[in-house]
Amino acid sequence: MTHRAQPSGISLNENDAAIIKGMLLRGDRQHDIAAWFGVNGGRVAEIATGQTFVEAEAAETRELPPHGPYVTGREAAVAILALSKAQQAIDDARALLTGRS
Repeated sequence: MTHRAQPSGISLNENDAAIIKGMLLRGDRQHDIAAWFGVNGGRVAEIATGQTFVEAEAAETRELPPHGPYVTGREAAVAILALSKAQQAIDDARALLTGRS
């Protein structure tokens, strides 16, 4: 039994391809680039090998995101939970200091 996941709906455009080409020239790993854009690494490989977005020019270094590796989905979920708890602690402290519960 095989089951394919629903497509992500994320597609790359010419501006994305320019940034990808710039990241490749900078020496970023294809895996990190794919993670930054939230796409399968094959999409980055297609740009790297000239199969897609042949006409796109590489973006300049100042236009590129920071170097990877990037935060994973798991790490992001942990950070969001921690921020939520921190916000609750701030709200509780504020209520305590101002006499509001």
